Amino acid sequence: MSVIKLSESNFAAEALAADKPVLVDFWAGWCAPCRMVSPLVDEIATELEGKIKVGKVDVTEAPELAQSYDITNIPALLLFRDGAVAASVVGAMPKAEILRRLGLDNM
Repeated sequence: MSVIKLSESNFAAEALAADKPVLVDFWAGWCAPCRMVSPLVDEIATELEGKIKVGKVDVTEAPELAQSYDITNIPALLLFRDGAVAASVVGAMPKAEILRRLGLDNM
């Protein structure tokens, strides 16, 4: 499993210019629901390795990046396809629901 730490400096190259879908977890260490979702995102990264890329953005470290995608509540999971947001979910929920809402349940 390789979850990429995303920041202002590598976001365009890693998420927007990727040749496959990219799941981005906007989170923060002080956010309890984020800490619940984080291991699920790690599991998704392992299970869908080779099919999607997975990255995490700490909104405390990259507030401008979060603001540019109108992230007002976390955890927020955004799925990028071809450089654009294709799907998103906000809040803690079971992994199966995350996959379903993002359209990753059939990968």
